[in-house]
Amino acid sequence: MHSAADPPPPDTLEEITQLLHHLLPSILSITCFASRWQVLRAKLASLKSILSEISDSPHWSENALLLPLLPALLSTVRRTETLCHHCCDASSVRRGKLLMQSDLDMAAGWLSKQINELELLLRSGVLHQSTAIVLSRPAASSSKEELAFFIKDLFTRLQIGGLEFKRKALDSLIQLLSEDDKSAAVVAKQGNIGCLISLLDLNGHDSIRELAVLAVSLLVSAGDFPRKCVFEEGALGPLLRIIECGSMPMKEKAAMAVEFITDDPDNSWAISAYGGVPILMELCKSGSLTAQSYAVGALRNVSVVGEIRNVLAEEGAIPVLIQLLVSGTPSAQGKAANCVSILASTSEYLRDLLLQEKGLQRLLHLFHECSAPDTLEHVLRAIYSLSASDTSYRILSGSTVFVVQIAELIKHGNVMLQHISASLIANLAISDGNKRAVGGCMSSLVKLMESMKPDGMQEVAAKALLSLLSVKSNRKEFVRDEKSLMRLVQMLDPKNEAVSKKFPVAAVAAVMAGGSQGCRKKLVAAGAYGHLQRLAETDVAGAKKALQRLSANRIASILTRTWRE
Repeated sequence: MHSAADPPPPDTLEEITQLLHHLLPSILSITCFASRWQVLRAKLASLKSILSEISDSPHWSENALLLPLLPALLSTVRRTETLCHHCCDASSVRRGKLLMQSDLDMAAGWLSKQINELELLLRSGVLHQSTAIVLSRPAASSSKEELAFFIKDLFTRLQIGGLEFKRKALDSLIQLLSEDDKSAAVVAKQGNIGCLISLLDLNGHDSIRELAVLAVSLLVSAGDFPRKCVFEEGALGPLLRIIECGSMPMKEKAAMAVEFITDDPDNSWAISAYGGVPILMELCKSGSLTAQSYAVGALRNVSVVGEIRNVLAEEGAIPVLIQLLVSGTPSAQGKAANCVSILASTSEYLRDLLLQEKGLQRLLHLFHECSAPDTLEHVLRAIYSLSASDTSYRILSGSTVFVVQIAELIKHGNVMLQHISASLIANLAISDGNKRAVGGCMSSLVKLMESMKPDGMQEVAAKALLSLLSVKSNRKEFVRDEKSLMRLVQMLDPKNEAVSKKFPVAAVAAVMAGGSQGCRKKLVAAGAYGHLQRLAETDVAGAKKALQRLSANRIASILTRTWRE
Protein backbone atom coordinates (compact mmCIF):
# COMPACT_ATOMS: atom_id res chain seq x y z
CA MET A 1 0.00 0.00 0.00
CA HIS A 2 1.14 3.54 -0.76
CA SER A 3 0.07 6.63 1.10
CA ALA A 4 -1.44 9.56 -0.78
CA ALA A 5 1.87 11.44 -0.37
CA ASP A 6 4.02 8.67 -1.93
CA PRO A 7 5.14 9.10 -5.56
CA PRO A 8 4.03 6.36 -7.91
CA PRO A 9 6.66 3.64 -8.40
CA PRO A 10 8.77 4.86 -11.32
CA ASP A 11 9.04 1.43 -12.94
CA THR A 12 5.37 0.36 -12.65
CA LEU A 13 4.22 1.90 -15.93
CA GLU A 14 7.25 0.48 -17.75
CA GLU A 15 6.69 -2.95 -16.21
CA ILE A 16 3.07 -3.03 -17.39
CA THR A 17 4.15 -1.93 -20.86
CA GLN A 18 6.78 -4.69 -21.08
CA LEU A 19 4.27 -7.31 -19.93
CA LEU A 20 1.84 -6.23 -22.65
CA HIS A 21 4.62 -6.30 -25.24
CA HIS A 22 5.17 -10.02 -24.55
CA LEU A 23 1.57 -10.96 -23.72
CA LEU A 24 -0.17 -9.71 -26.88
CA PRO A 25 1.74 -11.98 -29.31
CA SER A 26 1.32 -14.98 -26.96
CA ILE A 27 -2.46 -14.68 -27.03
CA LEU A 28 -2.47 -15.21 -30.79
CA SER A 29 -1.42 -18.84 -30.32
CA ILE A 30 -4.25 -19.68 -27.89
CA THR A 31 -6.94 -21.88 -29.48
CA CYS A 32 -9.31 -22.56 -26.56
CA PHE A 33 -11.90 -19.99 -25.48
CA ALA A 34 -11.05 -18.11 -28.65
CA SER A 35 -13.89 -15.59 -28.45
CA ARG A 36 -13.03 -14.66 -24.85
CA TRP A 37 -9.35 -14.24 -25.65
CA GLN A 38 -10.27 -12.15 -28.67
CA VAL A 39 -12.09 -9.74 -26.34
CA LEU A 40 -9.20 -9.75 -23.88
CA ARG A 41 -6.62 -9.11 -26.61
CA ALA A 42 -8.62 -6.12 -27.87
CA LYS A 43 -8.74 -4.70 -24.36
CA LEU A 44 -5.03 -5.27 -23.78
CA ALA A 45 -4.18 -3.62 -27.12
CA SER A 46 -6.32 -0.64 -26.14
CA LEU A 47 -4.57 -0.55 -22.76
CA LYS A 48 -1.15 -0.52 -24.42
CA SER A 49 -2.14 2.45 -26.56
CA ILE A 50 -3.52 4.32 -23.52
CA LEU A 51 -0.36 3.68 -21.49
CA SER A 52 1.73 4.99 -24.36
CA GLU A 53 -0.34 8.18 -24.38
CA ILE A 54 0.00 8.49 -20.60
CA SER A 55 3.78 8.12 -20.74
CA ASP A 56 3.85 10.99 -23.25
CA SER A 57 1.95 13.25 -20.84
CA PRO A 58 4.45 15.60 -19.16
CA HIS A 59 3.06 15.37 -15.63
CA TRP A 60 1.73 11.83 -15.38
CA SER A 61 4.20 10.85 -12.67
CA GLU A 62 2.98 13.72 -10.45
CA ASN A 63 -0.68 12.76 -10.59
CA ALA A 64 -1.83 11.17 -7.36
CA LEU A 65 -4.82 9.52 -9.02
CA LEU A 66 -2.48 7.13 -10.85
CA LEU A 67 -1.12 5.89 -7.52
CA PRO A 68 -3.85 3.32 -6.84
CA LEU A 69 -4.46 2.64 -10.53
CA LEU A 70 -1.04 1.48 -11.73
CA PRO A 71 -0.35 -1.20 -9.08
CA ALA A 72 -3.92 -2.52 -9.46
CA LEU A 73 -3.51 -2.52 -13.22
CA LEU A 74 -0.18 -4.36 -12.97
CA SER A 75 -1.87 -7.03 -10.86
CA THR A 76 -4.62 -7.45 -13.48
CA VAL A 77 -2.15 -7.78 -16.35
CA ARG A 78 -0.07 -10.32 -14.40
CA ARG A 79 -3.23 -12.30 -13.68
CA THR A 80 -4.10 -12.22 -17.38
CA GLU A 81 -0.58 -13.44 -18.21
CA THR A 82 -1.06 -16.38 -15.82
CA LEU A 83 -4.37 -17.22 -17.49
CA CYS A 84 -2.61 -17.12 -20.86
CA HIS A 85 -0.05 -19.69 -19.65
CA HIS A 86 -2.82 -21.94 -18.30
CA CYS A 87 -4.73 -21.82 -21.58
CA CYS A 88 -1.64 -22.78 -23.49
CA ASP A 89 -1.51 -25.93 -21.31
CA ALA A 90 -4.27 -28.23 -22.60
CA SER A 91 -4.24 -30.39 -19.44
CA SER A 92 -4.87 -27.34 -17.21
CA VAL A 93 -7.84 -26.32 -19.33
CA ARG A 94 -9.41 -29.79 -19.16
CA ARG A 95 -9.15 -29.89 -15.39
CA GLY A 96 -11.04 -26.55 -14.83
CA LYS A 97 -12.95 -25.44 -17.87
CA LEU A 98 -15.80 -23.64 -16.07
CA LEU A 99 -13.39 -22.00 -13.62
CA MET A 100 -11.24 -20.78 -16.51
CA GLN A 101 -14.24 -19.24 -18.26
CA SER A 102 -15.12 -17.41 -15.07
CA ASP A 103 -11.55 -16.19 -14.58
CA LEU A 104 -11.37 -14.89 -18.15
CA ASP A 105 -14.65 -13.01 -17.74
CA MET A 106 -13.45 -11.48 -14.49
CA ALA A 107 -10.19 -10.39 -16.09
CA ALA A 108 -12.13 -8.74 -18.92
CA GLY A 109 -14.30 -6.92 -16.38
CA TRP A 110 -11.32 -5.64 -14.40
CA LEU A 111 -9.61 -4.44 -17.55
CA SER A 112 -12.74 -2.63 -18.72
CA LYS A 113 -13.03 -0.75 -15.43
CA GLN A 114 -9.37 0.18 -15.29
CA ILE A 115 -9.28 1.23 -18.95
CA ASN A 116 -12.30 3.47 -18.38
CA GLU A 117 -10.55 5.14 -15.45
CA LEU A 118 -7.36 5.72 -17.47
CA GLU A 119 -9.35 7.11 -20.38
CA LEU A 120 -11.12 9.45 -17.99
CA LEU A 121 -7.78 10.73 -16.73
CA LEU A 122 -6.61 11.36 -20.27
CA ARG A 123 -9.83 13.09 -21.36
CA SER A 124 -9.79 15.36 -18.33
CA GLY A 125 -6.41 16.79 -19.31
CA VAL A 126 -5.10 16.63 -15.74
CA LEU A 127 -2.05 14.60 -16.81
CA HIS A 128 -0.86 17.50 -18.96
CA GLN A 129 -0.61 19.98 -16.09
CA SER A 130 1.29 19.93 -12.85
CA THR A 131 -0.77 18.77 -9.89
CA ALA A 132 0.87 21.32 -7.63
CA ILE A 133 -2.39 23.34 -7.78
CA VAL A 134 -4.73 20.38 -7.39
CA LEU A 135 -7.62 21.07 -5.01
CA SER A 136 -6.36 24.61 -4.52
CA ARG A 137 -9.01 26.93 -5.86
CA PRO A 138 -7.83 29.29 -8.62
CA ALA A 139 -7.72 32.95 -7.63
CA ALA A 140 -10.46 35.33 -8.72
CA SER A 141 -8.11 36.71 -11.36
CA SER A 142 -7.52 33.26 -12.87
CA SER A 143 -8.50 32.57 -16.45
CA LYS A 144 -11.49 30.51 -17.53
CA GLU A 145 -9.06 27.85 -18.71
CA GLU A 146 -7.52 27.54 -15.24
CA LEU A 147 -10.95 27.33 -13.63
CA ALA A 148 -12.04 24.71 -16.17
CA PHE A 149 -8.93 22.63 -15.43
CA PHE A 150 -9.58 22.88 -11.70
CA ILE A 151 -13.17 21.69 -12.18
CA LYS A 152 -12.13 18.82 -14.45
CA ASP A 153 -9.60 17.72 -11.85
CA LEU A 154 -12.26 17.80 -9.13
CA PHE A 155 -14.65 15.64 -11.11
CA THR A 156 -11.89 13.26 -12.14
CA ARG A 157 -11.20 12.66 -8.46
CA LEU A 158 -14.89 12.14 -7.80
CA GLN A 159 -14.96 9.38 -10.42
CA ILE A 160 -11.62 7.66 -9.85
CA GLY A 161 -10.37 8.55 -6.41
CA GLY A 162 -11.01 6.76 -3.16
CA LEU A 163 -13.07 8.01 -0.24
CA GLU A 164 -10.60 10.66 0.89
CA PHE A 165 -10.10 11.95 -2.66
CA LYS A 166 -13.86 12.23 -3.10
CA ARG A 167 -14.30 14.01 0.23
CA LYS A 168 -11.59 16.59 -0.54
CA ALA A 169 -12.90 17.12 -4.06
CA LEU A 170 -16.44 17.72 -2.77
CA ASP A 171 -15.14 20.12 -0.10
CA SER A 172 -13.37 22.13 -2.80
CA LEU A 173 -16.42 22.06 -5.06
CA ILE A 174 -18.66 23.29 -2.24
CA GLN A 175 -16.22 26.09 -1.40
CA LEU A 176 -16.11 27.15 -5.04
CA LEU A 177 -19.91 27.20 -5.41
CA SER A 178 -20.39 28.95 -2.05
CA GLU A 179 -17.99 31.78 -2.83
CA ASP A 180 -18.61 32.32 -6.52
CA ASP A 181 -22.11 31.92 -8.02
CA LYS A 182 -20.75 32.47 -11.52
CA SER A 183 -18.63 29.33 -11.26
CA ALA A 184 -21.78 27.17 -11.26
CA ALA A 185 -22.24 27.56 -15.01
CA VAL A 186 -18.64 26.42 -15.60
CA VAL A 187 -19.14 23.49 -13.24
CA ALA A 188 -22.30 22.47 -15.11
CA LYS A 189 -20.51 22.72 -18.45
CA GLN A 190 -17.12 21.23 -17.62
CA GLY A 191 -17.96 18.83 -14.79
CA ASN A 192 -19.55 15.41 -14.97
CA ILE A 193 -22.88 16.19 -13.29
CA GLY A 194 -24.02 12.60 -13.69
CA CYS A 195 -21.12 11.50 -11.49
CA LEU A 196 -22.12 14.04 -8.83
CA ILE A 197 -25.71 12.78 -8.91
CA SER A 198 -24.53 9.18 -8.53
CA LEU A 199 -23.00 10.13 -5.17
CA LEU A 200 -26.52 10.77 -3.84
CA ASP A 201 -27.21 7.04 -3.89
CA LEU A 202 -28.49 5.78 -0.54
CA ASN A 203 -26.07 2.85 -0.69
CA GLY A 204 -23.07 5.17 -0.75
CA HIS A 205 -21.03 6.48 2.15
CA ASP A 206 -22.98 8.86 4.40
CA SER A 207 -20.27 11.53 4.56
CA ILE A 208 -19.92 11.59 0.77
CA ARG A 209 -23.68 11.70 0.23
CA GLU A 210 -24.04 14.58 2.69
CA LEU A 211 -21.40 16.62 0.88
CA ALA A 212 -22.85 15.69 -2.52
CA VAL A 213 -26.38 16.84 -1.64
CA LEU A 214 -24.98 20.16 -0.40
CA ALA A 215 -23.05 20.60 -3.65
CA VAL A 216 -26.17 19.81 -5.68
CA SER A 217 -28.27 22.27 -3.70
CA LEU A 218 -25.70 25.03 -4.23
CA LEU A 219 -25.48 24.19 -7.92
CA VAL A 220 -29.22 24.36 -8.61
CA SER A 221 -29.57 27.58 -6.63
CA ALA A 222 -27.04 29.37 -8.83
CA GLY A 223 -28.95 29.71 -12.09
CA ASP A 224 -31.14 28.25 -14.82
CA PHE A 225 -28.41 26.44 -16.76
CA PRO A 226 -26.95 24.49 -13.80
CA ARG A 227 -30.49 23.71 -12.64
CA LYS A 228 -31.38 22.35 -16.09
CA CYS A 229 -28.24 20.20 -16.19
CA VAL A 230 -28.87 18.72 -12.74
CA PHE A 231 -32.50 17.91 -13.58
CA GLU A 232 -31.62 16.33 -16.93
CA GLU A 233 -29.07 14.10 -15.21
CA GLY A 234 -31.91 12.63 -13.13
CA ALA A 235 -31.30 14.27 -9.75
CA LEU A 236 -34.93 14.56 -8.71
CA GLY A 237 -35.44 10.88 -7.87
CA PRO A 238 -32.34 10.51 -5.64
CA LEU A 239 -33.11 13.82 -3.91
CA LEU A 240 -36.63 12.66 -3.07
CA ARG A 241 -35.25 9.39 -1.70
CA ILE A 242 -32.95 11.38 0.58
CA ILE A 243 -35.93 13.44 1.77
CA GLU A 244 -37.68 10.16 2.49
CA CYS A 245 -34.85 8.29 4.22
CA GLY A 246 -31.93 10.63 4.95
CA SER A 247 -30.89 12.46 8.09
CA MET A 248 -32.60 15.77 8.82
CA PRO A 249 -29.61 17.92 7.71
CA MET A 250 -29.56 16.01 4.41
CA LYS A 251 -33.35 16.30 4.09
CA GLU A 252 -33.07 20.08 4.42
CA LYS A 253 -30.46 20.35 1.67
CA ALA A 254 -32.30 17.90 -0.58
CA ALA A 255 -35.58 19.78 -0.11
CA MET A 256 -33.81 23.03 -0.94
CA ALA A 257 -32.54 21.48 -4.16
CA VAL A 258 -36.00 20.12 -5.04
CA GLU A 259 -37.55 23.54 -4.50
CA PHE A 260 -35.04 25.16 -6.87
CA ILE A 261 -35.40 22.40 -9.48
CA THR A 262 -39.21 22.64 -9.48
CA ASP A 263 -39.04 26.42 -9.77
CA ASP A 264 -38.83 25.70 -13.50
CA PRO A 265 -42.37 24.73 -14.63
CA ASP A 266 -40.86 22.40 -17.23
CA ASN A 267 -39.43 20.31 -14.37
CA SER A 268 -42.41 20.39 -12.01
CA TRP A 269 -44.33 17.59 -13.71
CA ALA A 270 -41.64 15.08 -12.73
CA ILE A 271 -42.49 15.35 -9.03
CA SER A 272 -45.63 13.30 -9.60
CA ALA A 273 -43.76 10.78 -11.74
CA TYR A 274 -41.35 10.13 -8.85
CA GLY A 275 -44.15 9.96 -6.26
CA GLY A 276 -42.83 13.13 -4.69
CA VAL A 277 -46.05 14.77 -3.47
CA PRO A 278 -46.61 12.55 -0.39
CA ILE A 279 -42.88 12.70 0.39
CA LEU A 280 -42.92 16.50 0.42
CA MET A 281 -46.16 16.55 2.41
CA GLU A 282 -44.65 14.32 5.08
CA LEU A 283 -41.67 16.66 5.34
CA CYS A 284 -44.09 19.58 5.76
CA LYS A 285 -45.66 17.75 8.70
CA SER A 286 -42.65 16.22 10.46
CA GLY A 287 -39.57 18.00 9.17
CA SER A 288 -37.56 20.77 10.79
CA LEU A 289 -38.76 24.34 10.31
CA THR A 290 -36.14 24.84 7.61
CA ALA A 291 -37.12 21.63 5.83
CA GLN A 292 -40.81 22.57 6.02
CA SER A 293 -40.15 25.87 4.29
CA TYR A 294 -38.31 24.21 1.39
CA ALA A 295 -40.88 21.41 1.11
CA VAL A 296 -43.89 23.74 0.96
CA GLY A 297 -41.96 25.84 -1.55
CA ALA A 298 -41.66 22.79 -3.79
CA LEU A 299 -45.38 22.06 -3.37
CA ARG A 300 -46.09 25.66 -4.32
CA ASN A 301 -43.98 25.26 -7.44
CA VAL A 302 -45.70 22.09 -8.60
CA SER A 303 -49.19 23.43 -7.89
CA VAL A 304 -49.04 25.36 -11.16
CA VAL A 305 -49.34 22.04 -13.03
CA GLY A 306 -53.01 21.14 -13.48
CA GLU A 307 -52.57 17.40 -13.11
CA ILE A 308 -50.52 17.80 -9.94
CA ARG A 309 -53.14 20.09 -8.37
CA ASN A 310 -55.50 17.13 -8.44
CA VAL A 311 -52.81 14.92 -6.88
CA LEU A 312 -52.32 17.51 -4.12
CA ALA A 313 -56.03 17.38 -3.34
CA GLU A 314 -56.19 13.59 -3.44
CA GLU A 315 -53.12 13.18 -1.21
CA GLY A 316 -54.57 15.51 1.44
CA ALA A 317 -52.19 18.42 0.94
CA ILE A 318 -54.78 21.11 1.71
CA PRO A 319 -54.99 20.47 5.49
CA VAL A 320 -51.18 20.50 5.57
CA LEU A 321 -51.02 23.84 3.77
CA ILE A 322 -53.69 25.38 6.01
CA GLN A 323 -51.79 24.25 9.12
CA LEU A 324 -48.61 25.90 7.85
CA LEU A 325 -50.51 29.19 7.52
CA VAL A 326 -50.83 29.04 11.31
CA SER A 327 -47.73 27.27 12.60
CA GLY A 328 -45.09 27.72 9.91
CA THR A 329 -42.15 30.12 9.88
CA PRO A 330 -42.75 33.44 8.08
CA SER A 331 -41.07 31.94 5.01
CA ALA A 332 -43.24 28.80 5.12
CA GLN A 333 -46.38 30.87 5.71
CA GLY A 334 -45.67 32.97 2.63
CA LYS A 335 -45.10 29.93 0.42
CA ALA A 336 -48.14 28.13 1.83
CA ALA A 337 -50.26 31.23 1.19
CA ASN A 338 -48.94 31.36 -2.36
CA CYS A 339 -49.83 27.71 -2.91
CA VAL A 340 -53.30 28.22 -1.42
CA SER A 341 -53.86 31.25 -3.67
CA ILE A 342 -52.97 29.16 -6.74
CA LEU A 343 -55.33 26.37 -5.69
CA ALA A 344 -58.14 28.79 -4.78
CA SER A 345 -57.96 30.46 -8.18
CA THR A 346 -58.27 27.17 -10.03
CA SER A 347 -61.63 25.54 -9.42
CA GLU A 348 -64.73 25.54 -7.27
CA TYR A 349 -63.85 22.03 -6.08
CA LEU A 350 -60.54 23.17 -4.62
CA ARG A 351 -62.10 26.28 -3.13
CA ASP A 352 -64.68 24.11 -1.37
CA LEU A 353 -61.91 21.92 0.06
CA LEU A 354 -60.07 25.00 1.32
CA LEU A 355 -63.21 26.38 2.95
CA GLN A 356 -63.96 23.01 4.58
CA GLU A 357 -60.57 23.25 6.30
CA LYS A 358 -61.39 26.77 7.59
CA GLY A 359 -59.06 28.21 5.00
CA LEU A 360 -60.75 31.63 4.95
CA GLN A 361 -60.48 32.04 8.72
CA ARG A 362 -56.81 31.05 8.70
CA LEU A 363 -56.08 33.43 5.84
CA LEU A 364 -57.85 36.31 7.59
CA HIS A 365 -55.91 35.64 10.78
CA LEU A 366 -52.62 35.68 8.87
CA PHE A 367 -53.73 38.80 6.98
CA HIS A 368 -54.32 40.69 10.23
CA GLU A 369 -51.04 39.49 11.79
CA CYS A 370 -48.62 39.62 8.86
CA SER A 371 -46.62 42.61 7.67
CA ALA A 372 -44.54 41.04 4.88
CA PRO A 373 -45.77 42.51 1.55
CA ASP A 374 -45.19 39.32 -0.46
CA THR A 375 -47.11 37.17 2.00
CA LEU A 376 -49.90 39.74 2.21
CA GLU A 377 -50.19 39.67 -1.56
CA HIS A 378 -50.57 35.88 -1.64
CA VAL A 379 -53.06 35.96 1.24
CA LEU A 380 -55.15 38.64 -0.43
CA ARG A 381 -55.16 36.77 -3.74
CA ALA A 382 -56.38 33.65 -1.96
CA ILE A 383 -59.06 35.63 -0.09
CA TYR A 384 -60.19 37.26 -3.33
CA SER A 385 -60.54 33.85 -5.01
CA LEU A 386 -62.43 32.41 -2.01
CA SER A 387 -64.80 35.39 -2.10
CA ALA A 388 -66.44 33.66 -5.09
CA SER A 389 -68.18 31.50 -2.48
CA ASP A 390 -71.46 32.99 -1.21
CA THR A 391 -70.56 32.31 2.42
CA SER A 392 -67.12 33.86 2.08
CA TYR A 393 -68.58 36.81 0.20
CA ARG A 394 -70.96 37.56 3.08
CA ILE A 395 -68.26 37.18 5.72
CA LEU A 396 -65.86 39.50 3.92
CA SER A 397 -68.51 42.07 3.01
CA GLY A 398 -69.63 42.34 6.63
CA SER A 399 -66.16 42.50 8.23
CA THR A 400 -65.42 46.11 9.18
CA VAL A 401 -61.89 45.19 10.29
CA PHE A 402 -61.12 43.58 6.94
CA VAL A 403 -62.61 46.41 4.87
CA VAL A 404 -60.71 49.05 6.85
CA GLN A 405 -57.45 47.11 6.46
CA ILE A 406 -57.71 46.74 2.69
CA ALA A 407 -58.56 50.46 2.46
CA GLU A 408 -55.28 51.16 4.29
CA LEU A 409 -53.45 49.00 1.76
CA ILE A 410 -55.00 51.05 -1.05
CA LYS A 411 -53.47 54.12 0.56
CA HIS A 412 -50.11 52.72 1.67
CA GLY A 413 -49.50 49.31 0.08
CA ASN A 414 -47.35 48.46 -2.93
CA VAL A 415 -48.92 48.46 -6.36
CA MET A 416 -49.93 44.80 -6.30
CA LEU A 417 -51.55 45.09 -2.86
CA GLN A 418 -53.36 48.21 -4.06
CA HIS A 419 -54.64 46.35 -7.10
CA ILE A 420 -56.03 43.37 -5.17
CA SER A 421 -57.46 45.57 -2.40
CA ALA A 422 -59.21 47.79 -4.94
CA SER A 423 -60.64 44.67 -6.59
CA LEU A 424 -62.10 43.57 -3.26
CA ILE A 425 -63.58 47.01 -2.53
CA ALA A 426 -65.10 47.00 -6.02
CA ASN A 427 -66.65 43.54 -5.74
CA LEU A 428 -67.78 43.19 -2.13
CA ALA A 429 -71.23 44.27 -0.93
CA ILE A 430 -69.92 46.72 1.66
CA SER A 431 -72.42 48.49 3.92
CA ASP A 432 -72.86 52.26 3.66
CA GLY A 433 -71.44 52.63 7.13
CA ASN A 434 -68.25 50.83 6.15
CA LYS A 435 -68.06 52.79 2.91
CA ARG A 436 -68.14 55.99 4.94
CA ALA A 437 -65.44 54.53 7.23
CA VAL A 438 -63.05 53.99 4.32
CA GLY A 439 -63.90 57.08 2.28
CA GLY A 440 -60.40 58.37 2.97
CA CYS A 441 -58.96 56.03 0.34
CA MET A 442 -60.86 57.72 -2.52
CA SER A 443 -57.98 60.07 -3.32
CA SER A 444 -55.67 57.04 -3.67
CA LEU A 445 -58.20 55.34 -5.96
CA VAL A 446 -58.25 58.42 -8.20
CA LYS A 447 -54.44 58.21 -8.48
CA LEU A 448 -54.68 54.50 -9.30
CA MET A 449 -57.10 55.31 -12.11
CA GLU A 450 -54.12 56.93 -13.86
CA SER A 451 -51.88 53.85 -13.49
CA MET A 452 -51.01 51.99 -16.66
CA LYS A 453 -49.65 48.97 -14.77
CA PRO A 454 -50.59 46.38 -13.78
CA ASP A 455 -53.18 45.52 -16.38
CA GLY A 456 -56.69 46.16 -15.13
CA MET A 457 -55.66 48.63 -12.44
CA GLN A 458 -57.61 51.55 -13.96
CA GLU A 459 -60.80 49.52 -14.17
CA VAL A 460 -60.74 48.11 -10.62
CA ALA A 461 -59.77 51.49 -9.17
CA ALA A 462 -62.70 53.12 -11.01
CA LYS A 463 -65.13 50.42 -9.85
CA ALA A 464 -63.97 50.75 -6.25
CA LEU A 465 -64.34 54.52 -6.45
CA LEU A 466 -67.86 54.17 -7.88
CA SER A 467 -68.78 51.86 -5.00
CA LEU A 468 -67.65 54.40 -2.42
CA LEU A 469 -69.27 57.31 -4.27
CA SER A 470 -72.65 55.62 -3.90
CA VAL A 471 -72.75 57.14 -0.40
CA LYS A 472 -73.80 60.83 -0.25
CA SER A 473 -71.30 61.86 2.40
CA ASN A 474 -68.44 60.39 0.35
CA ARG A 475 -69.53 62.40 -2.71
CA LYS A 476 -69.44 65.60 -0.69
CA GLU A 477 -66.07 64.67 0.78
CA PHE A 478 -64.74 63.89 -2.68
CA VAL A 479 -65.58 67.28 -4.23
CA ARG A 480 -64.05 69.03 -1.23
CA ASP A 481 -60.75 67.37 -2.15
CA GLU A 482 -59.62 69.79 -4.87
CA LYS A 483 -56.59 67.74 -5.89
CA SER A 484 -58.64 64.59 -6.47
CA LEU A 485 -61.36 66.55 -8.27
CA MET A 486 -58.81 68.18 -10.59
CA ARG A 487 -57.17 64.78 -11.26
CA LEU A 488 -60.54 63.36 -12.26
CA VAL A 489 -61.34 66.29 -14.55
CA GLN A 490 -57.88 66.11 -16.16
CA MET A 491 -58.57 62.46 -16.97
CA LEU A 492 -61.60 63.66 -18.97
CA ASP A 493 -59.40 65.74 -21.23
CA PRO A 494 -59.44 64.13 -24.70
CA LYS A 495 -55.74 64.98 -25.01
CA ASN A 496 -54.98 62.74 -22.03
CA GLU A 497 -54.57 59.37 -23.74
CA ALA A 498 -53.21 57.53 -20.71
CA VAL A 499 -56.66 56.80 -19.30
CA SER A 500 -59.69 55.19 -20.91
CA LYS A 501 -62.39 57.90 -20.84
CA LYS A 502 -65.18 55.58 -19.74
CA PHE A 503 -63.68 55.41 -16.25
CA PRO A 504 -63.57 59.14 -15.37
CA VAL A 505 -66.93 59.66 -17.14
CA ALA A 506 -68.50 57.01 -14.89
CA ALA A 507 -66.91 58.61 -11.83
CA VAL A 508 -68.28 62.06 -12.78
CA ALA A 509 -71.74 60.54 -13.24
CA ALA A 510 -71.44 58.91 -9.82
CA VAL A 511 -70.53 62.24 -8.19
CA MET A 512 -73.64 63.83 -9.73
CA ALA A 513 -75.91 60.85 -8.98
CA GLY A 514 -77.45 62.38 -5.88
CA GLY A 515 -78.44 65.59 -7.64
CA SER A 516 -76.28 67.77 -5.37
CA GLN A 517 -76.01 71.27 -6.82
CA GLY A 518 -72.78 71.77 -4.86
CA CYS A 519 -71.11 68.77 -6.47
CA ARG A 520 -72.25 69.84 -9.93
CA LYS A 521 -70.98 73.40 -9.46
CA LYS A 522 -67.58 72.12 -8.37
CA LEU A 523 -67.32 69.89 -11.44
CA VAL A 524 -68.37 72.68 -13.80
CA ALA A 525 -65.94 75.08 -12.16
CA ALA A 526 -63.13 72.57 -12.56
CA GLY A 527 -63.72 72.40 -16.35
CA ALA A 528 -65.61 69.11 -16.62
CA TYR A 529 -68.28 70.57 -18.93
CA GLY A 530 -65.99 71.35 -21.86
CA HIS A 531 -64.25 67.99 -21.71
CA LEU A 532 -67.55 66.12 -21.54
CA GLN A 533 -68.87 68.08 -24.49
CA ARG A 534 -65.97 66.96 -26.66
CA LEU A 535 -66.27 63.38 -25.39
CA ALA A 536 -70.00 63.37 -26.18
CA GLU A 537 -69.20 64.43 -29.74
CA THR A 538 -66.99 61.34 -30.12
CA ASP A 539 -69.67 59.05 -28.61
CA VAL A 540 -67.71 58.05 -25.50
CA ALA A 541 -69.98 55.80 -23.43
CA GLY A 542 -71.86 57.74 -20.75
CA ALA A 543 -70.55 61.13 -21.83
CA LYS A 544 -73.85 62.45 -23.27
CA LYS A 545 -75.80 61.54 -20.14
CA ALA A 546 -73.21 63.17 -17.88
CA LEU A 547 -73.22 66.25 -20.12
CA GLN A 548 -77.00 66.53 -19.89
CA ARG A 549 -76.79 66.60 -16.11
CA LEU A 550 -74.15 69.27 -16.14
CA SER A 551 -76.13 71.23 -18.74
CA ALA A 552 -79.22 71.07 -16.54
CA ASN A 553 -77.11 72.36 -13.73
CA ARG A 554 -75.90 75.32 -15.79
CA ILE A 555 -79.42 76.25 -16.88
CA ALA A 556 -80.63 76.02 -13.30
CA SER A 557 -77.79 78.27 -12.18
CA ILE A 558 -78.57 80.89 -14.85
CA LEU A 559 -82.29 80.93 -13.95
CA THR A 560 -81.43 81.27 -10.27
CA ARG A 561 -79.17 84.27 -10.93
CA THR A 562 -81.82 85.89 -13.17
CA TRP A 563 -84.56 85.47 -10.53
CA ARG A 564 -82.33 86.97 -7.86
CA GLU A 565 -81.48 89.93 -10.06
